[in-house]
Amino acid sequence: MSQHGADGGGGTDALSVLELLAQQAPPGRYEALLEEARRAGAPPGELARLERAVQLAIGISSSFDRREQREAGLAALVDTARDLTFPYDLDSLLRVIVRRAKGLLDFDMAYVSLRDANGSSFVHTTEGSHTGLTTGLRVLDGHGLGGEAHSHGEPAWSADYLEDDRFPHARAVDEVVRAEGLRAVMAVPLRSGDTTVGALYGADRRVRHYTPDEIGLMSSLADLAAVAIEKAGLLDQTRAEVTELELDSSRARSSLTRMRHISEAHSRIMNLVLAGGDLCNVAKAAGDALDATVMIRDPGGRSLAFGGEITGLDEEAVAKASLDAHAGRRPVVTGDNTWVAPVIAGSEDLGVLVIRAATGLTGEDERLLELAAQSVAFLLLMQRSTAVAEGPVRDELLDDLLADPQHAPQQIVQRARRLGIDLGKPHVLVVARPEGGEQGRAVVWASSYAYRMSGLKTVQGGCIVLLLPGLDASAVAKAVSGELSPLLGHPVSVGAAGPGWSPDSAGRLYLEAMRCLDAMSALGGSGSAASVQDLGFLGLLLSDDHDVDGFIESAIGPVLDYDAERFTDLTRTLEAYFASGGSPTNAAEALHVHPNTVSRRLERIGELLGAEWQKPGQVLEVQLALRLQRTRDVLAQQRGTDPSRSAPPTA
Repeated sequence: MSQHGADGGGGTDALSVLELLAQQAPPGRYEALLEEARRAGAPPGELARLERAVQLAIGISSSFDRREQREAGLAALVDTARDLTFPYDLDSLLRVIVRRAKGLLDFDMAYVSLRDANGSSFVHTTEGSHTGLTTGLRVLDGHGLGGEAHSHGEPAWSADYLEDDRFPHARAVDEVVRAEGLRAVMAVPLRSGDTTVGALYGADRRVRHYTPDEIGLMSSLADLAAVAIEKAGLLDQTRAEVTELELDSSRARSSLTRMRHISEAHSRIMNLVLAGGDLCNVAKAAGDALDATVMIRDPGGRSLAFGGEITGLDEEAVAKASLDAHAGRRPVVTGDNTWVAPVIAGSEDLGVLVIRAATGLTGEDERLLELAAQSVAFLLLMQRSTAVAEGPVRDELLDDLLADPQHAPQQIVQRARRLGIDLGKPHVLVVARPEGGEQGRAVVWASSYAYRMSGLKTVQGGCIVLLLPGLDASAVAKAVSGELSPLLGHPVSVGAAGPGWSPDSAGRLYLEAMRCLDAMSALGGSGSAASVQDLGFLGLLLSDDHDVDGFIESAIGPVLDYDAERFTDLTRTLEAYFASGGSPTNAAEALHVHPNTVSRRLERIGELLGAEWQKPGQVLEVQLALRLQRTRDVLAQQRGTDPSRSAPPTA
């Protein structure tokens, strides 16, 4: 071959190689060019130059491919970095990361594991999993490729994971790798500063030798992911803090609104107190403010005022809660949204507020409840002060009513009317004698009690005397004892008489009440409370008006009424029964009836008078009433009047 031909042939062959390089031809086209030159019988030197040119071209093509791959990887990293700037929550961010990793290096599967406070890792998010066993898988620190990546802070990989014994295996991980059919695995640590927070994994279901470029690209993605994870964590923390701040702000606004409501409600209640409102108005105002029903009770548990009815009240639970409330000086709940708040002035127990709330009370509601209790205490103290201020006037009036004879009755009636007392209405007189202790507290209490009950009070002979409106002297006596005894801390003897219907009855009632009190002492009943009526026939003897009709009515009235209505003989049967010494057989002989008839009549009498009518105390009153009734009938026949039973007086 000539020099020209050689040069020309060589140049032509080189040009062909350049053309293939320009076309980015695959390696097979270069091999085809060499094969064609060999078949054409190219000289050895020319063939050697052509082979060298092909090697250089393939190297240049490989360099171009690697550059393009790096550029593509860098572009993907840029896109990934841009995606990671969006405000993802942690779960969404991890899904983006594993999806990018899988697509970037053409993995069959990618996943992320995070470390917890116990030193173990768990798989959080996966992409490309077939079994669903991966998510949530826990691996102790130091096992598997993740353990290698964590401990050294560098990427770790294996071309065939299950056959690789360069690192300790974890049985659970091997089972999942086997179930997924994975072979090659790469783990890259997720580093945040000096701390490794997890690992990013890529895996293939074939044996694959990862190149340094692929490992570097995965490391760069992991670094971006670690920064994004840290940012997502901070974002989640910030969101949580913002949410908490919003909740705090909402709670603060609600609390301020509630405090404003409490202040306004307390102002309304105090305005009522200062304007001279009564306890009922205060109870209603407190109930409206608390959306509840409020009852005001005195230390003895009696109702002083209420803003509505509280049904189904457990009195035993309320009594226990009252003790706890006064001991702790705070409201106490008893169940069923029922609260008990102490009404306290210093160390003095003035009573309680019993509240039935429509809904549960909040902390602010409890504060309003305490303020309402303070307002009630203030009102009670004001009433007591008013009573003490008016005390001398009321004492003088009752002293004049008890005087014998009364001074200027008409003036007394006018004075009583000016104090808001109507002496023409029924009233009872109570004499209370404290059994020990100083009298001062009892006198102060009596002034307040008389004022509260629209009555009068004075002190005579070391005893407190009260003239109070009412019909039932016994009930009034027990009410006075029930409130005064706990206040003083020692017994109080209380005697009562009444009712009276005119101003001039006060002196008579006072003498009866004093005789009742003396009789109680003589009978060993000091510290008790009773009226003349409670003493039975003793009351008949002690009473100035000797109310025979009233005594007979209370002792055997139901039997007399039964005989009158049905024309029966129960009264005569009773007389025969007592005359025969309590023998039904002897009574039957005296009445000329069968003993069973007497027994049936006695059963009927028991139904009318009560099961205890034959007890010693009551049977004595029954016999005395029978004697009085028989004597009255005899006297009536002698006068030629109707011998039937007289009707008892009516009010």
